[in-house]
Amino acid sequence: MIRKWKNDEFYSQIFKLLLPIVLQNLLSAAVSSADVVMLNYVGQSSISAVSLASQYASVLFMVYYGLGTGATILCAQYFGKKDMRAIEIVEGIALRFSMLISVAFAAFALLAPELMMKLFTNDPELVTIGSSYLRLVSVSYLCWGITEVYLAVLRSVGRVVISTALNTLAFTLNILLNAVFIFGLFGAPQMGAPGVALATSISRVIELVCCFAVSALSKGVKLRLSMLFYRNKVLFTDFLKLSLPALGNDVAWGVAFSMYSVIIGHLGSDAVAANSFVVVARNFGTVLAFGLANAGGILLGNIMGENRLEAAREGARKLLRLTVISGAIGGLIILAATPFILKYAVLTETAMHYLKYMLLINTYYVMGAAVNTTLIAGVFRAGGDTRFGFVCDVIDMWVYAVPLGFLTAFVLRLPVMWVYFLLCTDEFVKWPWVIGRYRSGKWLHNITRNNIE
Repeated sequence: MIRKWKNDEFYSQIFKLLLPIVLQNLLSAAVSSADVVMLNYVGQSSISAVSLASQYASVLFMVYYGLGTGATILCAQYFGKKDMRAIEIVEGIALRFSMLISVAFAAFALLAPELMMKLFTNDPELVTIGSSYLRLVSVSYLCWGITEVYLAVLRSVGRVVISTALNTLAFTLNILLNAVFIFGLFGAPQMGAPGVALATSISRVIELVCCFAVSALSKGVKLRLSMLFYRNKVLFTDFLKLSLPALGNDVAWGVAFSMYSVIIGHLGSDAVAANSFVVVARNFGTVLAFGLANAGGILLGNIMGENRLEAAREGARKLLRLTVISGAIGGLIILAATPFILKYAVLTETAMHYLKYMLLINTYYVMGAAVNTTLIAGVFRAGGDTRFGFVCDVIDMWVYAVPLGFLTAFVLRLPVMWVYFLLCTDEFVKWPWVIGRYRSGKWLHNITRNNIE
C-alpha cells in the first residue's frame, strides 16, 4: 500500500503539501493546549474565561477562512494556469475585506469587551477576566487580517513551507511568551489570563513584520498593500461569487459552534472548564483531517485550473479515502490521550465527570467532522462550489443543532451530558446530502478566465 502511494503522482503531491500544513495545524493546536495547560495552574475561572473569550477569535478565524477560500480557489486555479498577475489582484481584493473586518473586531474588543463577554456568560468573575483578555488581544486581530490572507495565497501557489515557517515562528513565540507573562518569568509581570492575550498580540505583530520581510525578498507573490486599491471588475465579481457563500458558510458554522459555547456557558462553569480541555483534544484529533482538506483543495484546484477535470475527480476519490483513515486515527488519538488528560486536569469532581464523557463522545465525532470538512471545504470549494456548503451548514446548524441545544438545555432541562451528546450529532446529520453532492460531480469546474488585466 505504501509503495503504491509513493508511485502515485497524486499521493506524492498531496503528502508534500500535507506535511507542512499538518505541522502548522499541530502548532496551532499546541498554542491552544499551552493556554489551557498553563492556565490550569492559575485556576478554573481563568481557563473558563479565556475559553469563552477565545470564541471571538474562532469566529474571526472562520471569517478569514471564508475570505481566504475565495482567494485560495482563484489563486490555486490561476496558478495552475500560470497567471501570476491575476493572483496578485485577487490577493488585494481579499485584503480589502479582511482589514475592514479586523478593524471592526478590534474596536469592539477594545471598547466593549464586557458586552462581548456577557453574550457567553452571566458569571461576574468570568466577565471581568475575559474582558481584560479581550482588550489586550484586540491588537492581534489587526495583524491577523493581513497575515492570514497572505499566507493563504502562499499556500495556494505551493509555497507551504514558507507559510508553515512563518506560522511556526509565531506559534513558538506565542507559547514561550505565554509562560513569561502568565507566570511572570524573567522579570515580567505575573498577569495570569491577560498574559495569554499579550503573548498572542506580540507574536502576531512579529509574524506580520516577517511576512513583509518575506515579501520584500520574494520573487513570487508579494504582499502589496497598494493592491488594496486596484480595481478589476471581473475578478472582484468572481471573488464575491466564491467568497460570499464560503464566508456565509464559515461564519454561519462558526457562530453556531460558538452558540454551543453559549449553551454550555449557561450550564455552569464546570461544563465550560471541561469543554476547554475537550476542545484542545479535538483540535489535535482533527489536525490530520483538516490538513488533508487544505492540501487537497489546493492540489485539486491546481489540477482543475489545468482543465484536467477527470484527473480531479479521481484525485477527490483518493482524497476521501485518506480522509476516512485520518478520521479514524483522530479518534484513536483522543482515546489514547484521555487517561493522561484525566490524570493531569485540575478540575472539580463534577467537571472531571463531564470531561470523561465529553472526550468519549469526541472519539467518533471527529470522523463526521473529517469527512464533511474534506468534501465541503476541500473538494467542493476547489471547483468553485461554495454555495452548497453554505446552504447545507445553515440548515444543519441553525435549523437542527442550535435549536436542539436550546430546547434540550433550557426547555426540557436535560442533564448536561445529554445536551452535549445531542449537539455532537450535527456532523452526521449532514452526511447523506454531502456524500450525495460528492457523487453527483456537480463541483467539477475550471473557473479561470482569459486575458486578465
